[in-house]
Amino acid sequence: MPSIPQLAATIEHVLTDVARQAARSTGFIKRQRAFDGAQFVQLLVFGWLADPHASLADLALFAADLGISISPQALDQRFTPAAVACLEQVLHAALAQVIAADPCAIPLLDRFPHVLIHDTTTISLPDALAATFRGCGGSHGTVAAAVKAHLRLDARTGQLEGPLLQDGRASDRALCFRRRPPSGSLTLRDLGFFQLDDLAADQRDGQHWLGHLKPNTAVFHDGERLDLATFLPLQQSSTLDLNVTIGVKQRIACRLLAVAVPEAVAQRRRERLRKDARDKQYRLRPERLLLCGWTLMITTLRAEELSVQEALVLLKLRWQIELLHKLWKSHGGVDETRGERAARVQCELYAKFLGMVIEHWLLVTGCWETLERSLGKAAKVVRTSARRLARAMGRSGRLHVALREVMKWLARAGRQTKRRKDPNTYQLLLDPTLLSLT
Repeated sequence: MPSIPQLAATIEHVLTDVARQAARSTGFIKRQRAFDGAQFVQLLVFGWLADPHASLADLALFAADLGISISPQALDQRFTPAAVACLEQVLHAALAQVIAADPCAIPLLDRFPHVLIHDTTTISLPDALAATFRGCGGSHGTVAAAVKAHLRLDARTGQLEGPLLQDGRASDRALCFRRRPPSGSLTLRDLGFFQLDDLAADQRDGQHWLGHLKPNTAVFHDGERLDLATFLPLQQSSTLDLNVTIGVKQRIACRLLAVAVPEAVAQRRRERLRKDARDKQYRLRPERLLLCGWTLMITTLRAEELSVQEALVLLKLRWQIELLHKLWKSHGGVDETRGERAARVQCELYAKFLGMVIEHWLLVTGCWETLERSLGKAAKVVRTSARRLARAMGRSGRLHVALREVMKWLARAGRQTKRRKDPNTYQLLLDPTLLSLT
């Protein structure tokens, strides 16, 4: 786990040293001023971390509390292309840092050096940014500008990679992370990242994967292609564990795991499928509706390495990265802006993402090793501490003291309540038998 002095040094380096250098190299600061590049970056990052809906007037008041005198109008004038380039450089510097906790003591996760979850989220932007981030279509129509943020999270250590930003219309696979996981790592794959070429490459590298089976994927058993919509209802058991190959041009050996779900669950899935088909105007095949009665998974892990019940529990970990996206949007406001000008919106976007990255560093340092951690509760602690952290920046020793206080609050407040009827994910990870297969 990173120590508080290490975390303090990392935050100071990114938001002070890198920010000043970026301000000079981009031309945002051309001469020495009382209000320098580091103060500008820190004001936006901590100001919007404390209140993601803050107006420029609110930010000016936040600045006054930090001893910086600037009017809302003067702040607005500083949102220029050079300011955008400055904040983008600082964000990239933050993404290059490695902040990771010691692995949690969970036997199911300890089987792998890394347990990786990756996902994307798309944020609509004002039309003024259409030339920078091209938009995409969807159930609510087409937007001219949108950005797609790609994250990868290690569930064992909390290490976060991203957000990597790209056009909203780009494929989920258009960007790749620089760090290649070591052999033996497990990736929990979402359907958006279900590509046979990628699965085969991971398998060749000795990496494991687990995910839901993508509809219409060719599945073969004993050389014969299976029609799962016909095959599964004929099984005598509510669970199936079968060695198969998937794909037509290239055959990838794996396990097919199938678990029958209650009819109420199957009906909800069918309703969602029908709605999606109506919204996106595509023809829904009858076999898709039949397969709603089953949870279908594939994995490279052998039966002695992972049971069906453990596979279901591990897939629940995907909620961790979905929760991050939810926190960053609903609590961090990364998908909201009061601005219309392109430079103003981009500055806010990059500053808010910077705030979320720093928030995550604090969560990793303060509560990731706590099995019953609640990221939602912990994030509230960080946001209420943003003003105190901003005041401590650049003052020898004060940031260490402020961070120690935040860590104490995180240890007390950032915890889930244990549940008997519907166990939390951490309870299931510790004891997968708590998850019912019926």
